Amino acid sequence: MNINYNKLSKCVKGTSVPKPLSGTLSGHAAGEPFDKHVYNEIKKQLPKNTFRQYEYLNDLFNKNPTIIGFEARQALFNSPTVLFLLSRGKNATDKWSIENPFEEKQNDTADILVVKNEFYEIIDIKTRNISKSSQPPNIISAFKLAQVCAKMLDNKEFNTFTINYFEIDWQLVKEKLVCNDTHFACLFKAQPNNLYINWAAAMQIQFHVQDLDQTFKGTLEHWAKIYLKHFVTQAKKRADDMITKFVKPFEKYIK
Repeated sequence: MNINYNKLSKCVKGTSVPKPLSGTLSGHAAGEPFDKHVYNEIKKQLPKNTFRQYEYLNDLFNKNPTIIGFEARQALFNSPTVLFLLSRGKNATDKWSIENPFEEKQNDTADILVVKNEFYEIIDIKTRNISKSSQPPNIISAFKLAQVCAKMLDNKEFNTFTINYFEIDWQLVKEKLVCNDTHFACLFKAQPNNLYINWAAAMQIQFHVQDLDQTFKGTLEHWAKIYLKHFVTQAKKRADDMITKFVKPFEKYIK
């Protein structure tokens, strides 16, 4: 890892951001100000290596102005797995120009991206209102993560990137959201077969960062294989349940 998360935590704890003008204190409205705040703190640590995801793509394409078109621009990535995680679609990539750069998208994989020595540290910022009990948030699509694991195994890429989560626990004090505590976890240090997949919520893996175990000691290759077994087992059970509930009761009517 490139980031000193203990130092980051000390810089963020006790700080505050203004209450959102919209008045809502949930989801993106509350999370975005802290997201930007953490980004600024990381930027102080690694000013030349810290990007928003769209900033990195704009910077990469700006530095290679003669490379035009989707396939040529994809080749700028030295990692097929990182390419899969960070790149935009064909149409958007074809249309990119210095006059028409990428803008931020809420569903970008990385809230913050630190790139150093050809290693990509993908950071997702999560926020939690500690004055309310809440369901664990959506973290990443279980299907997307399965695709990532397959690409890692196909390309033998086990030392090009990591996916980290930084959670800010906050509470409302007057007109400010105050950071009460922070939590850090690395996805690839969690036991992959313990990850909860909520199939009813667009196949999202869900957890609170502070609750994510960090006990996995194996290699990233081993992690990917265990996760794929977990995903396939869960998907088969889901498929069997769907057939039992939604197919078998009605088959007799269509024979």
